[in-house]
Amino acid sequence: MTLFSKIINGEIPSYKIAENDKFYAFLDVFPIVPGHVLVVPKMEVDKFFDVPDTYLSEILVFAKPIAQAIEKAFPCKRVGSAVIGLEVPHAHLHLVPLQHTDDLNFTRGKMSLSADELKTCQEKILAYL
Repeated sequence: MTLFSKIINGEIPSYKIAENDKFYAFLDVFPIVPGHVLVVPKMEVDKFFDVPDTYLSEILVFAKPIAQAIEKAFPCKRVGSAVIGLEVPHAHLHLVPLQHTDDLNFTRGKMSLSADELKTCQEKILAYL
């Protein structure tokens, strides 16, 4: 069972943003910028492009209102998305508020936010969903 499956099952706490029968979205607890959200299928599949076709189309529809809420909660030029998937063997989509191209740079150091800062990020996004 992957780390993300444990989060989806409630075995590991998370800062949930949204959920339906197929997907779960939550704050990245080590974001590259505040407001960084992960969207994962509940189906445990390692590689993003091994996810069934219906999930691939539906993940973007599920992510759209979340991205729009992130953009309002964290004023930015746009919300970028990325599929990297090297750290956790469970398909996932990153949604990241962007001011600059470098804001989507996963090679730079990640942030370490306090529980209060993460809760505030969660509340700001949820206020626009």
